[in-house]
Amino acid sequence: MNYKTENLRRGDADYILDRLVEYNLSQVPARQDILYERLDKKISGEDGRIIAGCIARTYCWNVACVDILWVDGEYRGKGLGSALLAEIENSASKKGCYLIHVDTFDFQAKGFYEKQGYRVFGVLEDCPKGHSRYYMKKDLQQRCDSYSVNNKNSGEK
Repeated sequence: MNYKTENLRRGDADYILDRLVEYNLSQVPARQDILYERLDKKISGEDGRIIAGCIARTYCWNVACVDILWVDGEYRGKGLGSALLAEIENSASKKGCYLIHVDTFDFQAKGFYEKQGYRVFGVLEDCPKGHSRYYMKKDLQQRCDSYSVNNKNSGEK
C-alpha cells in the first residue's frame, strides 16, 4: 500500500481530534456532560484595555487545564494573576473538577504557581536550550475541602 504525507486542509485537524477523543472515551468514559468547556477570564482597565487574562478549559474527566495566564508588565505584583487563577479554580471546582494543571518555564511563573499551591510533577530540561519547562498540578478537592472548613469556621454559608 502506498502512503503520502501532506499538510492538513481545513477541517482535517478537527477530524483528527474527534478520532482521538473517540478513542480516548472508548478507554475511559467521560465524567462531564460537556467534553471541553472554556473557563477563560480577563481583567480590563478603566479604559477597557485588557491588562490580564487567562485561557483555560475543563476536559472530559473533570480535569481543568490552564493554557495561558498573562498579566501586563505594568500590573504585575498587584494580585491580578492570583485573582484570575482563583476565579478559574473556583469555576472549575463548581463544574466538578478535582484537578487542575499548567506548564510554565523557569523564566516565567514557576514560583507564582507554587505560591498558589501547585506542585511540580515533571520537568522537561533543556527546553528551550539552557532552560526548563515545569509541569505542575493542584488538587482542587483539597481546595474545596479547605474552603468549606474556612467558611464553617467563619460562620459563612
